[in-house]
Amino acid sequence: MVRRTVLFSPGDQSDLLRKAPDSGADVVVFDLEDAVAPSAKSTARDCVAEVVSSLDPDCELCVRLNPLDAGGRDDLDRLSSVLSEIDSVMLPKVAGRQDVEAVAEAMADHAEVVPVLALLETAAGVLAAQEVAAAAATDALLLGAEDLSADVGLNRSAEGTEILYAREHVVLAASSQEVDAVDTLYTDFEDTEGLAADTERAIDLGFDGKMAIHPAQVSVINKAFTPNQERIEWAREVLKKKEEAEAAGRGVFAVDGEMIDAPLVAQAEDLIKRADAAGALE
Repeated sequence: MVRRTVLFSPGDQSDLLRKAPDSGADVVVFDLEDAVAPSAKSTARDCVAEVVSSLDPDCELCVRLNPLDAGGRDDLDRLSSVLSEIDSVMLPKVAGRQDVEAVAEAMADHAEVVPVLALLETAAGVLAAQEVAAAAATDALLLGAEDLSADVGLNRSAEGTEILYAREHVVLAASSQEVDAVDTLYTDFEDTEGLAADTERAIDLGFDGKMAIHPAQVSVINKAFTPNQERIEWAREVLKKKEEAEAAGRGVFAVDGEMIDAPLVAQAEDLIKRADAAGALE
């Protein structure tokens, strides 16, 4: 499974929900939380349940619930008949491992427990990232920098230096538990250059993917997170030379003048896996 792009679609707009899986996003999130006005929550639940029951998408289908104590249980009650057709749920404002465990228990009441994508949007959530990642149901950590900014009182900048620690912390926590790390939104969906630069920063930090709020962002993010042919050829050559070195009883070897040891072999193996998952292998 690959999660380069995680695209949100408002849960009360059935036409957008039906179009979202055709966007090219790896994960499509039917949003019952922030994208839906309080007065429209019930309508959105009905809409999401109806659309889910009629779709057979090629992408991962996720539903962002409301927090359990603020409508999330009602979300699960309404979706109980289609939970088996949903690939994952996203839980917002996760503050600790107990939140993930609580939603897993709530799903178990409906006899269907799907992976949880834990959205860390507060100081408490970011600081608890490792314990959240360690919860059995957690399959990914996602950083929500806009809500985090409001919680902490920080000012967002194009460079993102003010959220650098949060980004690094989330990546390390996710990696320590072998779950995905998904970077925060880039809110200006018309600024493709800014999005591309921000996505490259996320890649440099070790994120596996990035959230998107508009279909126009999908191709930019997917392209950045898909290894290019030059890197794929490097990885293939590394793995080929590794086999030759092992046959000759050598632990290190060279590729194009670069000395290769175990960490670089691991990078090459990971690159090939990501390229394969993204359909980039020829």
